[in-house]
Amino acid sequence: MLIRPATTAELSALQDIERAAGELFRALDMAPIADDEPPGIETLESFRRAGRAWVATEADGSDLAPLAYLISEPVDTAEHIEQITVHPRAARRRIGQALIEHAADRAREEGREALTLTTFADVPWNAPYYARIGFRVLGETELTPGLRKIRAHEAELGLDRWPRVTMRRDLTPAGTPPRTAP
Repeated sequence: MLIRPATTAELSALQDIERAAGELFRALDMAPIADDEPPGIETLESFRRAGRAWVATEADGSDLAPLAYLISEPVDTAEHIEQITVHPRAARRRIGQALIEHAADRAREEGREALTLTTFADVPWNAPYYARIGFRVLGETELTPGLRKIRAHEAELGLDRWPRVTMRRDLTPAGTPPRTAP
């Protein structure tokens, strides 16, 4: 697998990945999530221009089309993962984890102390997955001003219709693997 910056020409493919992955929510009675439109091209382009949009492709060159993507931004002292999505046809290959590790490496280089994200508490490939790769749920009193603002925006969008959590993974020194749950 190859992780590299997203290109402008790929942004519509990122939307296609988002739509395909969203279909999985239908089986969980979360059709509004499946029907939600992905981030717009302008939004994705702003992350790309800022150097905060990465894609994962096949490393052997057989398919350089993105299989997954991650967009992030600095929030307070952390790097906040705004979106990470793996196409269902590429699921269970640790592509999402590789993208997260790439974001962690970049965040360390930039002096960030953690990765953060918000996610659905009860969706198996959301909070339970992130907990397995070293994230922990933050309590309300642990939320930074930037994370509170993100959560308020999500509530305005109606995402709190389903239980959501804010999670954090402290960044370890380079070369030290994060603690993962068994």
